[in-house]
Amino acid sequence: MTEPIQNYARIGIVHFMAYKACIGGDGPILETLEKIATDPYFQVVEVTHMKDPTVRAQARDLLKSAHMDVAFGAQPILLVNQLNINSPDAVHRQEAIDAVKAGIDQGEELGAPGCALLSGADPGNESREEGLDLLVDSLRQLCDYAGGKSMDIVLETFDRLPFGKNCIIGPNALAVEVSNRLRREYPNFGLMLDLSHFPLQGEGTAYSLNIARDHIVHMHVGNCVMNNPDHPAYGDNHPRFGCEDGENDVPEVVEFLKELLNIGYLDPEKRPILSFEVAPMAGESSEVIIANAKRVLDEAWAQV
Repeated sequence: MTEPIQNYARIGIVHFMAYKACIGGDGPILETLEKIATDPYFQVVEVTHMKDPTVRAQARDLLKSAHMDVAFGAQPILLVNQLNINSPDAVHRQEAIDAVKAGIDQGEELGAPGCALLSGADPGNESREEGLDLLVDSLRQLCDYAGGKSMDIVLETFDRLPFGKNCIIGPNALAVEVSNRLRREYPNFGLMLDLSHFPLQGEGTAYSLNIARDHIVHMHVGNCVMNNPDHPAYGDNHPRFGCEDGENDVPEVVEFLKELLNIGYLDPEKRPILSFEVAPMAGESSEVIIANAKRVLDEAWAQV
């Protein structure tokens, strides 16, 4: 393609992964957001909770002045606090729901159109149906709450591996079943898929994107390591593209972009979000890792 990819999608970056010191809701949030905001390559930045209300207000103003869209991710809220929205323990599940609702409130304050999250742990074959029912119930409550604020709920699909996130969702076909149950009542629900998760899910890019094509509202692009347990980024840790023992580099991103075009996700009329989710390993610079991601995407797009 000779046109810029920005003509087909709004390119974003997951701030709290690129700058992991901010993942807990504090750290150099404003300083690192400003680095992203001054880069015209990006039209979107994905943020998570910010503990300090003054910082949130300043972040909102910064991104507004930069003419950037913002997306909100509640994944760190659930992961850092080990919360499970499909827990069989009613008290724990309510705590997880309330935590996401607090994230929705922050997302609204920051101007985000929706809130992304992940499912909880996979309970195994014997309890999976119960877990899915609990997940759907929790998502209904969150869709109700977000809908009252004209916001969306976006469920990201993950792996079921012991060295990964081991989430009930899980396979993309199962995610579509859950989405079908919810979208009958809640048009503000959709799915997020991530290229970095496909190898961990044991699914090919074409399969994953085509089975979920009618439900995808948000996309991530990244890398993973799954065949070397000694690698510092082993599992779902989003290392740079092309790292040793990694699964994704330019050829895989080329295939990914071609399939996104085939399913109609990349569209000059809609320009949906396509965000990098990359994180530096020890000794690596966030800025260099971000530059790596941009080069890989540009090189791949030129081959589409």
